[in-house]
Amino acid sequence: MSEIILETKDLGITFGGLKAAQNVNIKIKKNQIYGLIGPNGAGKTTIFNLLTGVYKPTAGTFYLCGEELKGLPQDKINHKGIARTFQNIRLFNNMSVVRNVMVGLHDRPEYKCTVFETLFRLPRHFKVEKEMRAKAKELLKIFDLEDERNNLACNLPYGKQRKLEIARALATNPKLLLLDEPAAGMNPNETEDLVKTIQFIRDNFDMTILLIEHDMKFVQGLCDEITVLNFGTVLAEGDTKTALSDPEVIKAYIGG
Repeated sequence: MSEIILETKDLGITFGGLKAAQNVNIKIKKNQIYGLIGPNGAGKTTIFNLLTGVYKPTAGTFYLCGEELKGLPQDKINHKGIARTFQNIRLFNNMSVVRNVMVGLHDRPEYKCTVFETLFRLPRHFKVEKEMRAKAKELLKIFDLEDERNNLACNLPYGKQRKLEIARALATNPKLLLLDEPAAGMNPNETEDLVKTIQFIRDNFDMTILLIEHDMKFVQGLCDEITVLNFGTVLAEGDTKTALSDPEVIKAYIGG
């Protein structure tokens, strides 16, 4: 039986009288690429915010590899193994591409320096800095960004900024990678390239991936299983083709 990486149990949150999400139950197995889809306002990003500690659930809970993470702050959840990208790209625009990835490496134990070592520029500080830069370059190479490493992040074209954000999330060494509309704004060639990149990440980083996406062709070509949300509740779930063929799902997307 496959290991369950993420499990939510009756997960939900209420803002005032508005139930933004309720009774959301998801199980994601190790190495799956899992889709969370639904019309605008369905509650998809709300679920991501609950899973990453931006919001605290008002109902239910969730587990990563069997460990309950409900109520933990964002940094603790990241340390436990959940990393994310955002619908609106969030990079350090005035930092170099390689420095953006190095930010994601800073909290990993193997790259830790004491304040004393950093303040007085002791040999370990320079050793760790060199190792971090080498690791960052290794990640950038995967995304074909190595030649851009010394450029400012803000000077990258849109598609490459998306890739850089994924590289930075991977730098934290997560068990579960959350991608919020990774193909948004990309042209067909960039989207096709992104599909291959995400599959490469899953296969070569032993990664489990949960993504939000509106491009149904992208979802069908990539996701093993999906959960469909509508008005904050689960409308359908299961293997991608079957769930997308559900009459209620079609109705939610096209009306009727």
